Amino acid sequence: MSEVAKNKTVYWITGASSGIGKALALQLALPENSIILSGRNEQALQEIKQVVEATSSAEVLAFDMLRMDEFEKIVTRAIGVFGHIDVLVNNAGVSQRSPAMETSAEVEKKLMDINYFSPVALTKALLPHMIERKKGHLVNISSIAGKFGFGLRSTYAAAKHAMLGYFEALRLELKDVPIYVTNVCPGRVLTNVSFNAMKGDGTAHNVLDEGQRKGITAEACARGIVKAIKGKKHEVLLGKLELIPVYLRRYCPPLFYYLIKKIKAT
Repeated sequence: MSEVAKNKTVYWITGASSGIGKALALQLALPENSIILSGRNEQALQEIKQVVEATSSAEVLAFDMLRMDEFEKIVTRAIGVFGHIDVLVNNAGVSQRSPAMETSAEVEKKLMDINYFSPVALTKALLPHMIERKKGHLVNISSIAGKFGFGLRSTYAAAKHAMLGYFEALRLELKDVPIYVTNVCPGRVLTNVSFNAMKGDGTAHNVLDEGQRKGITAEACARGIVKAIKGKKHEVLLGKLELIPVYLRRYCPPLFYYLIKKIKAT
């Protein structure tokens, strides 16, 4: 590996084939960076790689986040691409659009596996590398659903709450290394997240929700994430008016609980 490659910041982005992950890869496509693009859709990743390579080094590492038993081998491959990993972006995830009582246990498990257990497992597989290097940055794309529950997203909200709690605790355990931890809580972002959201029987929602349509762009979200990474922020909320309930819940719980019941879950 060349000295030039050694001096670059290496970002590893999961869920990079579309939405926030894709937008983030394009935002980070700078000469001083190298980017590993991960996801299941290898063809889409290769197309993004071609764009990123106009201004940055990039490689594709396709894998399924549900194959957690393979993560140690995948991490070894990822480290081997550019020689090290500086920033892991745990972005891969799937949302939910189903009432709790109509959501099968199998779907609940899959939602928890993708949104919580797999990013935790990938992080733990990579951490020895970061600890050995005495540097690293973990960036976790949670959601405002990780700050308060919302209808039709019971298990998704549970997973995102769990993600925030886990990485808050992990930050304290890693403070002396130091390895930084940034938790990102986007609100509504105009992506395919509602199309791909799981219904109670495991099928796709296949609808662009009205709230999603009015959300910030994936590009605006990605810019906020890059700013948070550079500033080594502990947590950042990104969105529009849908962020207000986060502050209401913190500072005026009675008003929050009154208003949240008035909002139609879609």
